[in-house]
Amino acid sequence: MRKLRVVIAGKGVQGEKRRQICGEDFVCFVDPNKNDAIYNSLNQVPLESYNAVLICVPDKEKPDLVKYCVMNGKHLIVEKPFFFRDKDEIKELKTSIKSKGVVCYTAYNHRFEPHIMAMRDLIKSKKLGEIYNCRMFYGNGTARLVRESSWRDKGPGVLPDLGSHLLDTCKFWFGELGKKDAWRVYSKNAFENHSTDHIVVGGRVNNISVQLEMTLLMWRNHFSCDILAEKGSAHIRSLCKWGPSKFIYRERVLPSGLPLERQVTLEKPDPTWQEEYKYFKKLIQNNHVSDLRTDYEIFEILSKLDAKS
Repeated sequence: MRKLRVVIAGKGVQGEKRRQICGEDFVCFVDPNKNDAIYNSLNQVPLESYNAVLICVPDKEKPDLVKYCVMNGKHLIVEKPFFFRDKDEIKELKTSIKSKGVVCYTAYNHRFEPHIMAMRDLIKSKKLGEIYNCRMFYGNGTARLVRESSWRDKGPGVLPDLGSHLLDTCKFWFGELGKKDAWRVYSKNAFENHSTDHIVVGGRVNNISVQLEMTLLMWRNHFSCDILAEKGSAHIRSLCKWGPSKFIYRERVLPSGLPLERQVTLEKPDPTWQEEYKYFKKLIQNNHVSDLRTDYEIFEILSKLDAKS
């Protein structure tokens, strides 16, 4: 693989994080709102100076930037979520991606969390038997930051922001997201913001009952998951970036009794950004063909939930 030469579109929080991770691959920032960015728009950057773009801009700006990158044969990471205007747009984009042979990867870095990977491996092992229920909670304390943003405190708010991560985790673990019409909103609130800052939704995935709760009003950042199954249960408490992070596997004792329990606790820096970037480079090296299927599934479910609420 040729050396990756990366342009970062968007010099905000995510863009700065990406800059640290891509190291010597970095070429420049593009941002019309930052005086220290060399270029105001991507089309000002000489095409021969880069071969990949990391897109860290507001959602509404993503589709046009992605089209420009693909048209010019540039690999790209798109910060989640990646939404589309309509079905025709995604069909056209998929055709262009295939013809240009580029990788278009949407950044769901939680797939690289050690305990989320451990949960995936446990599910695949079938040790849990039939899975009955999965409940996830994801909360942070960014309500005030969102309210003070000119573009973030609009529309469905926390639903696409954190809900896209939770839906992608379902996809990672269970392989499917189920029919969009099977998903519903149980509770929705805008306690401090104009947009939604607390919501609970649910659906069925491969006959598994799933509940997802997300909020911007959790003053200590937290993630948790409980999976209940025929032969035991599995649990995650927190993520590495907020550590310590704990994985618990309980093996059922029949007919009833104290389960056999195994715990792994990690206290380490967040490994996901670096691992995700390495994965992106591996996709390029292996000539991966991006089909955007997961992006469209998440887009359809979130759009349906937003319309229902």
